[in-house]
Amino acid sequence: MTRIGIYGGSFDPIHIGHLLVARAALEEMSLSRVIFVPAARSPFKSDQEPASAHLRLSMLNIALSDVNNMEVSDWEITNGGLSFTINTVKYFRSSFPDSEIVYIIGADQCSSLHKWKSADELSKLVTFAIIPRPGVVETSLPPGCSGITLKGVPIDLSSSYIRKRTSLNLPIKWLVPKSVEDFIHTNNLYL
Repeated sequence: MTRIGIYGGSFDPIHIGHLLVARAALEEMSLSRVIFVPAARSPFKSDQEPASAHLRLSMLNIALSDVNNMEVSDWEITNGGLSFTINTVKYFRSSFPDSEIVYIIGADQCSSLHKWKSADELSKLVTFAIIPRPGVVETSLPPGCSGITLKGVPIDLSSSYIRKRTSLNLPIKWLVPKSVEDFIHTNNLYL
């Protein structure tokens, strides 16, 4: 049975930390691929994302254009509205009925996983790959959930940090792929 990783998030913008996490998940969990799924709108974020869904999707596509075993799905964006993980997981389970679905989450999300829509059902449909986060005390998954914590390359980097640096006209070289850096500057994002 193949294993497919689903990596949801805002990706506003995608950065090197996201790519390192995906690579760690591929290797440590023997995944055949990782599918990045940008959210149309996160139920846990009250405001609109700084960059539009179309721009975030474009950045993901250019960042992953030459990366093996990683791809982008516009499923949540196409569906619009609030993006709930349970709906996304059901979609990918039906698309890949003979594969195990591994859902990639940050260690900081483990303690609130029980608040996610249909959390009990979700825990039966996926195995979680937990991303260690520097400065976040390791939290175990709620009862009934299965998963492993990735060793990977924990890096203290966030999209909000990149947006802040961009707004202050500070360089973001090496924090995002070069193609994404060029896209951000060309489109005057986060200023």
